[in-house]
Amino acid sequence: MAEVSFSPRPASVGSARGSPRGGNMATAYYSASPMMRHPGVSQSPRTPSFTNTYPIVTDKTISSHMSKNLGHAKTYYNPARNVLYSRYTQNDWANSNRGHYNLSDRERAAAESIRADAWRTVKECDARTRNRQFSNTRKLGERTQDIAFWKQELHSEMDAMQNEIENLREHKRVLEKALMDSNNPLHIAEECCMHREKRQGIDLVNDDVERQLSREVGTIRKCQDRMKRLVEKASIQLKLDRAVLHDLDQDSKDKNHAQNLDDRMHGLRNTSAGVGYHPGIENVDHTITIPYSWVKYTQENIARSQKMRAASERLRGEIDACLRACANEMWSQFNSVNNSFNSRLQETSDARNKLQAHLQRTMQEIFDMERNIDILRKAIADKELPMKVAQTRLEERTRRINVEMCNDPSMKGLQREVHELRESIRFLKEKLWTSEQALARLMKTKSALEHDISVKENSLAIDGKACMGMRKGFPMEPKQGPIFSMPVTY
Repeated sequence: MAEVSFSPRPASVGSARGSPRGGNMATAYYSASPMMRHPGVSQSPRTPSFTNTYPIVTDKTISSHMSKNLGHAKTYYNPARNVLYSRYTQNDWANSNRGHYNLSDRERAAAESIRADAWRTVKECDARTRNRQFSNTRKLGERTQDIAFWKQELHSEMDAMQNEIENLREHKRVLEKALMDSNNPLHIAEECCMHREKRQGIDLVNDDVERQLSREVGTIRKCQDRMKRLVEKASIQLKLDRAVLHDLDQDSKDKNHAQNLDDRMHGLRNTSAGVGYHPGIENVDHTITIPYSWVKYTQENIARSQKMRAASERLRGEIDACLRACANEMWSQFNSVNNSFNSRLQETSDARNKLQAHLQRTMQEIFDMERNIDILRKAIADKELPMKVAQTRLEERTRRINVEMCNDPSMKGLQREVHELRESIRFLKEKLWTSEQALARLMKTKSALEHDISVKENSLAIDGKACMGMRKGFPMEPKQGPIFSMPVTY
């Protein structure tokens, strides 16, 4: 707008400055705000950009505006004419009004533009706020769905791991029971070995029964070592499974807490209770993960749990295989020992029966030999009288005299008879001595047979009663008893 120059009128200066009415009019004019304000727009503090563009009018006197904005000449005062004449002309007054009108138009146009811009800014900010809040609400909903999904995965894995822990604990219990029950056949086998040490004489033989018993003891101890190793592995695996289950449970609890919190935040609205200002909270960042690492952490927990479950399942398979293999090996060796015992008992019984038969025959022979000795002794005794007769005849015939001392046939016959009787007695005595020696040997054989029979009876008592008595009390069916009917769970 072009500057308007005013010609001073000294005569009117005094009246203008001295007139109270003029001063009141200037004050009233500039007291009103130069901006047109809409009744519906609230008064808000001016921003720095607004202040720079539209400076605030602080000096509300006419002289200040006339000198700065309108650019009229410097006023000078004539004291002689202050009272009689006014300061400005009518044109000055009209020009001043037009300047104010134009200034008002410019200010109102600027104010309207500012109001339009402010309204657009309000609309844009409101739409952006609503969109941002809707987007974050949707993201919170998606986040709760993701948490719910992974929490469900964790719960499924926890249930599977819990079942696996229960199955492995049951397998471990069965394995420990089988290990304890295997002490019974081991004790029986060792007792059988100790009892068989009580055998006597020739029956202390390293027979097949002893070899099978030693093999049975070795088999049971080997199975016990395998079961002990599996028990230790099962204990370690249970600790690992419980550790993984604890991690899954902790992760599930954390996700449950986060889901509850995000559910509440997802349902939070502008009209909800409990909302408030938290200055500077947008600058606080306590996060330690990103979505990728968050998902990866849960996936690693689940993968580690699945790996532990697979290892636990393999261990349960090893336990089942070990139980079955140990049961089969021990049962097979148990049967082998029993078969060896039965064979040995049959052999010992046959030997005892044969010895008894020989003893009977020996005793019969002893009886016959004793009768033979009696016959020989009687025969020898029977030769005494004929010897006496013959010798008496010879002795009496020695009393013949002179020529009658003839070596006649009678003499020769009597001499021959004495020789024959002596030879017969000698032969009978030899037979008697031979019979007596035979009788002594028969008696010795009888004693040996009786001793051997007693040894066989002792062996039969040990193997048949002591050993097989214990083993018969042990289960003889494959599906009976503590060690041969191990319950296997799947």
